Amino acid sequence: MNPDPGINGILNISKEAGYTSFDVVAVVRGVYRQRKCGHTGTLDPMATGVLPIALGKATKVCGMLTDWDKEYEAELLLGKTTDTLDITGEETGSDPEAAMALSEEDIRKAVCRYTGKIEQIPPMYSALKKDGRRLYDIARSGGTVERQARTVTIKRIEVLGIELPVVRIRVLCSKGTYIRSLCDDIGRDLGCGGCMQSLTRTAVGPFNLSNAVSVEDIKRLADEKKTDDLKDLLMPVDSVFGGLRKISVVTDAEKKLINGNKLLPEDLDAGTDADAKASGGEQFRIYHDDGTFAAVYEYDEAANLYKPYRMF
Repeated sequence: MNPDPGINGILNISKEAGYTSFDVVAVVRGVYRQRKCGHTGTLDPMATGVLPIALGKATKVCGMLTDWDKEYEAELLLGKTTDTLDITGEETGSDPEAAMALSEEDIRKAVCRYTGKIEQIPPMYSALKKDGRRLYDIARSGGTVERQARTVTIKRIEVLGIELPVVRIRVLCSKGTYIRSLCDDIGRDLGCGGCMQSLTRTAVGPFNLSNAVSVEDIKRLADEKKTDDLKDLLMPVDSVFGGLRKISVVTDAEKKLINGNKLLPEDLDAGTDADAKASGGEQFRIYHDDGTFAAVYEYDEAANLYKPYRMF
């Protein structure tokens, strides 16, 4: 079948264990017959949870979505360390007795110590590149390379439950945070070691598990040829910018918008949010005069005009 150029939007997938992020993209691409398809942040094969997939024109938001905060629920297995920092790897250390002797108070203190800005060294088993090679490829061949620590932000971390040797935690964090590394660090702080036993991403920006659909669900709809149901699952591109004020252009400014030119205050329809004072650097959803979403623009206070940030 030929690809469908009219398929544009974001599909909120709830990834199951065993799938790679690229596996999910491949399934979605096939089901929707849309070549332009990409995910908005890698999830490890063992991990489950929210994986927004962008199709068609929506792929232009992928880089923007990766900047959003993410929320995870994880199980930290104390008393065991591995080369991958999770239970899928080769065991590198074991001290179950020390793990079972820990007090709940010590565990909670160790976990909560990681609130705020922290330094993390990316794990060798990660998709980051060094000299053109993925770190996990280097690790699988028995190699290792020096990695620079990176600053990430843990906006909220809490203990959901303790049933030694397992500790359940919830983490709200910035992009680039490795929960496996966090589990490893907490285990080291407690003196018994630890690794990640399970991981579920519960939210990415406005996307969460409550409105996510599984890969098997979209496969079933495709098999049943329920094309309309599949399209109904797609969220429109502008839905991810719900926090931005909405502005439409006047008819005379349509050509400017189509060409991606800067917009003056008089180019905007005063009946939308254009009548409210804009602040420098503020971003807006910009729409054609017929109500079709067109772009995200940014207000330049010094020049008193709106500059294109991302065209759709």
